[in-house]
Amino acid sequence: MNRRSFLKWSGFGLVAAALGGLGMREAQAGNRYYSGPISDHFDGKIFFNPGGEEPRGFTDLLRWQFGGGKIDWPKPVKAADFVTTKPEQRVDGNRLVVTMIGHATLLIQTAGLNILTDPVWSERASPVSFAGPKRANPPGIAFDDLPMIDIVIVTHNHYDHLDIATLKRLVERDKPRIVTPLGNDAIIRDDVPQIEADVMDWGDRIEVRDGVFVHCEPCHHWSARGMGDRRMALWAAFVIETPGGKIYHIGDTGYADGKHYREVREKHGDIRLAIMPIGAYEPRWFMKAQHQNPEEAIAGFGLSGSSFGIGHHFGTFQLTNEGIDDPPKALAAAMSAAGISSDSFKGLRPGQQFEVPRAGA
Repeated sequence: MNRRSFLKWSGFGLVAAALGGLGMREAQAGNRYYSGPISDHFDGKIFFNPGGEEPRGFTDLLRWQFGGGKIDWPKPVKAADFVTTKPEQRVDGNRLVVTMIGHATLLIQTAGLNILTDPVWSERASPVSFAGPKRANPPGIAFDDLPMIDIVIVTHNHYDHLDIATLKRLVERDKPRIVTPLGNDAIIRDDVPQIEADVMDWGDRIEVRDGVFVHCEPCHHWSARGMGDRRMALWAAFVIETPGGKIYHIGDTGYADGKHYREVREKHGDIRLAIMPIGAYEPRWFMKAQHQNPEEAIAGFGLSGSSFGIGHHFGTFQLTNEGIDDPPKALAAAMSAAGISSDSFKGLRPGQQFEVPRAGA
């Protein structure tokens, strides 16, 4: 198998984890993205999950990739499952409307703000245009139909979350404020030097508009962008604190025994909406530490004490072994077992919207 064929076939492997970053030693010269004081999750060179499990190495990657069990996705995906939506220009007051665009890209509208998470409009989640995971469906909002974006949250630097081409388009059009964990701003500035960025560590809090705050919180994941930069930029979850309630957004995480869900409940109290990943979880022996499955997501939803939830990170890019419909089926089973109704937690498809009720309304 030649290099191009392997990249195309490997899905989440070398492409999404950055052209060979898996299993390679970090660059000997030090951290190319961030320098700062040692902390409980930064050793002076790389970030880590305190007490957590490290991502698996190159040998295990090959075992996964050549071990079989990958379910083919249909081509094309049934168009009936996906719609194209033109959202409102603004959603004011305590109303909260979330539109699924695809994978981890969601438009959050509340308090007169338009907030975009991990925006990817590119055809591939990859550092190259000719190979890597390709979109199975178009974005749920056409780029030209996006309202003016005020804030972009980039949770970490994997290619299915940090897409330079899309960020460049957004900055040229809207000049949004970019909120991202330590080190990721350096990656973006290499290609988009004019960004206005708020760079956050776990535990930080910033005010993005009067009465609206963003908190940077831990999650259990990792990062890599290219050769030798494994874990040199931080990954994070975020809590958006608005007059209408708190929104807990996670781009990617392993369940990690529910530790971070318990912590966010203890710190933040009532959460109106939790947005959490439910896809890219098979095979479990390889993915479990870094990608929760739907059952774990529902367990985390319960631990977080959130009133409503949205599942994302499925059905757009085939990164792992499960079939395209496996996450929503597993989600429905987990919700039924936990006694959670479809009015409370939704696995949104591209173009679908959820107007989130006020808690107790």
